[in-house]
Parts: sequence; C-alpha cells; structure tokens
Amino acid sequence: MKPQITLNLPVQDLNKSKAFFSALGFTFNARFSGDNAAFMSVVGDTIQAMLTTEPFFKSLIDKPLAPAREANELVICLSCESREEVDTLIAKAVAAGGRTPHPPEDHGFMYDQGFEDIDGHLWNLVWVAPEA
Repeated sequence: MKPQITLNLPVQDLNKSKAFFSALGFTFNARFSGDNAAFMSVVGDTIQAMLTTEPFFKSLIDKPLAPAREANELVICLSCESREEVDTLIAKAVAAGGRTPHPPEDHGFMYDQGFEDIDGHLWNLVWVAPEA
C-alpha cells in the first residue's frame, strides 16, 4: 500500500461542506462516508480529507476543538499545474461561498493564493515553475 495522507477536518454542516468541495471538483467515496463523515479525494488516491461533523470530530479527541474561523492550526497547501488552475480553483471556491484572505502573490517562479472554506479552514493553492 502506498503511503497516504488523510486530513480530518471538522465541519458544521456536512452536506453544505460536501456541496462546497464538489463545486471545486473534489469527489467523495460513498463507501467510507455516512451521516457523520464524508471521505473526499483531494489529490488522486493518496491524499484525502475526512470531513466530519463537529460532534463526531470531538468524540475522536480529548482536547477542545479550535474554531477554524477564530484560530488556525494549519494551512493546507495544494500544488497546481498552472497559474490558471490556481485562479480557476479560487474562483470556484469564492463562487461556492468561500473567501480569499489575501490577494494572489506572484513571485515570478511561484504563484499562489489561498481560500478559506465555509468552515474557516485555510487552503493555499500554489504553482511553481518547473525550472524553479
């Protein structure tokens, strides 16, 4: 089995979060999804996210849940194939109810911009020139 990464993200409304990420083109595996969680493919079959209802997420931890709209523990960074892909995904995120916390950053060899999903989790999209 290839190494995999699964991000577990608490969400307030599972159906709204599924709709948000579906609008960005992410897909869900019904086999590993249910009323409390949805298994989402982020990048192929090696990086996934398990969107979990907040009550279910709380049952898995023994510390308080940090509200993502108020505090950040991490930024999820995804590589993109082009600047255009960055811009396209950002536009889809905003159209689906997300927000951009900062304008795009263009460093010549690298281009990036982030979005905040409807639960406040930060995602950064980045393109790096192949020759960099």
